[in-house]
Amino acid sequence: MKKDTCLAYLFGGLGVLLSDVMCAAVAYNYCTLQWCGKYAGCSAPANTAFLLCFPYGIGIAVCAVLAWFFHKRRRQALL
Repeated sequence: MKKDTCLAYLFGGLGVLLSDVMCAAVAYNYCTLQWCGKYAGCSAPANTAFLLCFPYGIGIAVCAVLAWFFHKRRRQALL
């Protein structure tokens, strides 16, 4: 029972952490590509930085599903 609680909190916290890291990574890459497009001559538009949302989003979804699963398993153990 305690193990399921710890795992539910762990995956919930990991999901929140991944969302924060995703925001920072996308913002940094967007600013880098925007600067590169203006001054260094990059060919990729700055909007391509938003493609990083897909792998991070998949990781966040997996963490949310695992947190929900362990929370549900903990609740069933209490009954």
